[in-house]
Amino acid sequence: MFPKFFVMRYCVFVVLGIIFSLQAAFRSGDATGRSLTDSIATLYRKPLSAWPLPAIDSGVQWQEFAALPGVDTAYFTLMEQPDVVLGKYLFFDPLLSGSNQISCSSCHNPQTSWADKLNTPIGHDHQTGRRNTLSLLNVSERKTLFWDGRATTLEEQALAPISAHDEMAMDARQLPAKLQQYRGYRELFRAAYGSDTVTFHRITGALAAFQRTLTSRRSRFDRFLDGEYNRLTDQEIYGMHLFRTKARCMNCHHGPHFTDEDFHNIGLTYYQRKYEDLGRYLVTGNPDDVGKFRTPSLRDVMNTNPWMHNGLFDNITGVLNLYNSGMQMNSATPEQKAADPLYPVTDPLMKKLDLSKAEIQALEAFLESITATQYKMRRPETLPR
Repeated sequence: MFPKFFVMRYCVFVVLGIIFSLQAAFRSGDATGRSLTDSIATLYRKPLSAWPLPAIDSGVQWQEFAALPGVDTAYFTLMEQPDVVLGKYLFFDPLLSGSNQISCSSCHNPQTSWADKLNTPIGHDHQTGRRNTLSLLNVSERKTLFWDGRATTLEEQALAPISAHDEMAMDARQLPAKLQQYRGYRELFRAAYGSDTVTFHRITGALAAFQRTLTSRRSRFDRFLDGEYNRLTDQEIYGMHLFRTKARCMNCHHGPHFTDEDFHNIGLTYYQRKYEDLGRYLVTGNPDDVGKFRTPSLRDVMNTNPWMHNGLFDNITGVLNLYNSGMQMNSATPEQKAADPLYPVTDPLMKKLDLSKAEIQALEAFLESITATQYKMRRPETLPR
């Protein structure tokens, strides 16, 4: 008798072999696109534990997909907690900026999935930032924050946008006294912390408490994982299969939030050219980190365009075509790296994919399926004054 492990692996290889044979037949014209998607859809319209394993590169630590939970009835109690109530007011209040005109919500707008739909944000005195605004959806699940991972907690993160000269331009040392003068805030701080003393530590704590409540709604994909197999079309399931195999997406985008929480150089450093951004290197000082940026979550991805760290891409077909190319055209050769240690090397996970137009369309369809309808939280009608 063969050990159970080897039997299971053999079955996986057989299934993948059938799939790749169907794909080859499709490309050669021996099978219709419909029969291919039908056959693959059948493989996935069953419990997740029975799915074919994804094609993951050796050494990659990955997680299987998982559905988001439904809205917990405790959510409404959570939103009434004094620190969350305070944090929500602070989040939407332009008093946190030096000009009294910019709030956290200026860039993280509840009407646009907690991002801003701009290439890069516009801040104090109409200055533009360098990097695209990341959505705050599910931000409590992130291991690091910002595109370069320079903060590890929401409390730590808050200082940067409040004090940055091109964002909110507020002297953090003066902010507590500024808020202390308003009776409405004194009462809110007393309710949240037991005294009406305003400190920057309490401000960031309340902001963090509110931001931890910002989560994605369940998508059709989540319902599919829970057994509602009619929620996805055959094309969307085919796109999911490609995402897990030929398109190589799952090497970096996996788990319940479609991210490995790691940093990669995908070839968009623009080294020594316009739009140059050295990425995580500016945090670590390690030449191997030049051009690396945090893998964003793909939850609600179709609501959070434009994409990439520089926000230069507003067409998802174009983004997928970039990945299809392999993105190795500007990667340093060994000779270039030896001559210039900062010359960026594109991550070896990036490889030419040879995806057809129909396959790219299927991937787009899958990305739509993991995008939920937007919950547009209402702004406070009045602010504490």
